[in-house]
Amino acid sequence: MKKYFVGFKDDVVLWLRGWGVYLERKLSRFGHWFETNKDSLVEILMARRGTYQRPFLYFSLSILFAVGVMGGPILARTYPGGLPAALAEFTPPSAALSSFDLTEYGVQTQISEKPRDQVITYTVEGGDTLAKIAEKFAVSIDTIKWANDLKRDSLSVGQELKIPPVTGIVHKVREGETIYSIAKKYKTEAQKIVNFPFNDFSDLDTFALNVGQTLVVPDGVQPQAPAIIRALPPIAAGGTGQFVWPVGGMITQYPVWYHMALDIANPGLPGVAAGDAGVVSVVQYLRYGYGEHIIVDHGNGLSTLYAHLSAIYVAPGDRVARGQIIGKLGSSGRSSGPHLHFEVRKNGVSVDPRPFLK
Repeated sequence: MKKYFVGFKDDVVLWLRGWGVYLERKLSRFGHWFETNKDSLVEILMARRGTYQRPFLYFSLSILFAVGVMGGPILARTYPGGLPAALAEFTPPSAALSSFDLTEYGVQTQISEKPRDQVITYTVEGGDTLAKIAEKFAVSIDTIKWANDLKRDSLSVGQELKIPPVTGIVHKVREGETIYSIAKKYKTEAQKIVNFPFNDFSDLDTFALNVGQTLVVPDGVQPQAPAIIRALPPIAAGGTGQFVWPVGGMITQYPVWYHMALDIANPGLPGVAAGDAGVVSVVQYLRYGYGEHIIVDHGNGLSTLYAHLSAIYVAPGDRVARGQIIGKLGSSGRSSGPHLHFEVRKNGVSVDPRPFLK
């Protein structure tokens, strides 16, 4: 009997060891596959930023709800009479500060504003005007009038207005339309449509659209409306500001909350210059997002980013001089045409680059 038990024990050990070897091989293969394909997964997620925002939020809330439902009965069984007396009678120190005055210390509550990704409905209240509503939602008066087909400026209490997320046009795609034809129709740039993070495309390589989908056209104007003319800075690279202009061309998009950068278009594909002396910290070749891009660290928390390049002439760790050509303008990544996406970052956060340029 003892001999039989020893043999059975050896069989169990061998069986467990076999499973260990099997699982080790499977995990090793999965780890190798993950390391090989993780860059592609990251690129896809970056390209479709904003698309998965809501599903991720809903999934997270569902997980929290499920944990609460499953954990509630456990807590109820653990404390059948409610919370322990020691906890029930415990008074947090902060509760005693009933007369604490935040104004005495200059502390103020700051409410974070969530960027809007779609059209919302606003009900007109007493005293509202188009100007007040436009200022409240940070869009132009014409944007509200176009979205609601208003011919006059007068409003009535209780009237419902559609408010687009940004200044421009909200367009329903028709058969045969492209981002280029829509941009031309509404007197704006196709790249602005691409830059709006909540616009989705059926093909991220060609920016193809689905018939019937809603498309936000930033800075678009109605065909019968006069075009908006903006003053442009000198197109030649150079200057005496903190950063020199990285390339000559036409500015096709100015900084906005969802695109804190300058887009400078030039079909001639000229060289791109470093805004100031510094060290190349990042060189990446991505299919989506920024595409081929460079980040130069200038010290003191300042760095510049040059995106959508067609060629890169530097490597990480290289020291570059002010005005040195570091790449070639192109249309790689999330781009609808040849242009440079130029960012200035302060302590890692993108800021309006215009104050840093002459």
